[in-house]
Amino acid sequence: MKIGNFKIDQNSPVFIIAELSANHNGSIETAIETVKAAKRAGANCIKLQTFTADTITLDSKKEDFKITQGTLWDGQYLHDLYKSTHLPWEWHQQIMEVAKQEELICFSSPFDPTSVEFLETLNVPAYKIASFEITDIPLIELIASKGKPVIISTGIAEQEDIELALDACYRMGNYDIALLKCTSSYPAPIQEANMCMVKDLAERYNVISGLSDHTMGNIVPIVATAFGAKIIEKHFILDRSIGGADASFSMNEDEFTSMVKAVRQAESAIGVVDYTLTEKQLSGRDFCRSLYIVKDIKAGDVLTKENVRSVRPGFGMHPKFYNDILNKNVIVDLEKGTALKMSFIEN
Repeated sequence: MKIGNFKIDQNSPVFIIAELSANHNGSIETAIETVKAAKRAGANCIKLQTFTADTITLDSKKEDFKITQGTLWDGQYLHDLYKSTHLPWEWHQQIMEVAKQEELICFSSPFDPTSVEFLETLNVPAYKIASFEITDIPLIELIASKGKPVIISTGIAEQEDIELALDACYRMGNYDIALLKCTSSYPAPIQEANMCMVKDLAERYNVISGLSDHTMGNIVPIVATAFGAKIIEKHFILDRSIGGADASFSMNEDEFTSMVKAVRQAESAIGVVDYTLTEKQLSGRDFCRSLYIVKDIKAGDVLTKENVRSVRPGFGMHPKFYNDILNKNVIVDLEKGTALKMSFIEN
């Protein structure tokens, strides 16, 4: 998978996405400053959401449209919430231009066919399918048909939902897919993160896998990295004090910077499968065990358990020879503390 100039595969660095979401807080100036802050924080990408209240829900006061699931937004109607949080479409191009100037990749999550077609006019390099849209098979087919990488969050998905979404992409001839483990709670409890799913998604479905995270802090992204996540997405905000629908579970610049650093350190710690030793590790072998004379002996004496032992450091014979050299004669005088060599022993 390649998004913009960033290649994502099992050998690449983690692709780190800063999710703007509603954190523009109704101000294009705030949105632009958030893009610049994301670059400073070490993000590879800034991601938008493209919808209007009317493209994502209905303007209805029926109980079905009232949020009552124990969320941050309980009591609000869906249309009112989305009307207050959507990113105006006329801002998209300017935000994307700023992202380009900052050398950040920028794409979006569309929520209906009109937003897909609008984003096509902006030549976005990829598409993200939000957790709650994973069941919208016609939308996924349309997105996949554009022939660009598709990143799918699995927050509310059962296994069948994932498979239906993948099949929708495959029908459109699109196999350039990533699946993100996501817990669709805001904020998400860390005990529900289930980061072992990151590895399972990759292996079960033969895709790039990653994390769309709503937990607080950077522990879950670090664990995700250890389990092979190649994409990590976090909500990003200039300052939680500005408020907004997503402020409480979004990272500020300092926190995001710390997360990026931790993820990069985790990548370094994971390393590669390699049994060869570095020069520094090789020097450490000086302190491993080897065979030493532990009691003064004379030429012709026999090596016994009383006069030769395996001790530190490692300048003598390998301990694997211990049983072989017992009861053999030495041909030179040897003082206590002498590293035993094969040349000291009678053939």
